[in-house]
Amino acid sequence: MNIEQARFYMIEQQIRPWDVLDTDVLELLMVVKREAFVPPACRALAFIDTEIPLPGGENMLMPKFEARILQELSVKKHENVLEIGAGSGYMAALLAYKARHVTTVEILPELVKMARDNLSAYGVDNVDVVEGDGARSWPQAGAAGGEPTWDVIVLSGSVPVIPKAMMQQLEIGGRMFVVSGEAPAMSAQVVTRMSDIGFSTVKVFETVIKRLGNAETPSNFTF
Repeated sequence: MNIEQARFYMIEQQIRPWDVLDTDVLELLMVVKREAFVPPACRALAFIDTEIPLPGGENMLMPKFEARILQELSVKKHENVLEIGAGSGYMAALLAYKARHVTTVEILPELVKMARDNLSAYGVDNVDVVEGDGARSWPQAGAAGGEPTWDVIVLSGSVPVIPKAMMQQLEIGGRMFVVSGEAPAMSAQVVTRMSDIGFSTVKVFETVIKRLGNAETPSNFTF
């Protein structure tokens, strides 16, 4: 397989047609080598339009999905990013090239090790891989409870409802990428904090991705 040709075709045939036209994002996908974060047994699938299996029954998102996350959030160099669901570490690596610092939280020990090993081998030094359950919130170390702490939040798995506690941890002007709802009708959305009490939510596309473990579920009680 000609790797660079496969990477080119991935961008031109999968990612551009999915409305990813930001030149910074497209260049970043050329710079951060996706194959370095794919399990060795699946290297041949690194540039295919499919989810790639990971240990613990998890998976890497499709390349075009990862690209849309980057484009929709438009991360800046001064920003601190929280990712929930480290997976192989690839999304954290992409975010790290655009952000000041990334904290990625992973509940499965085998994926914590995988992400740490991959990021270390690739020389990414502005990412902390933390083992824990961040499905509902994850305050920065030293931050008082409830205070806004993150410029950008990425949920790498779906949730039934957008976690309100996590919305409250966005800085004013901060953005969160989240896929919410129930299959087969999930929506990818960007939530932006406009003020202390105001939020804007924009639906960017429809999709279905794997549920985030221990995600908040809506109450079944009705009145």
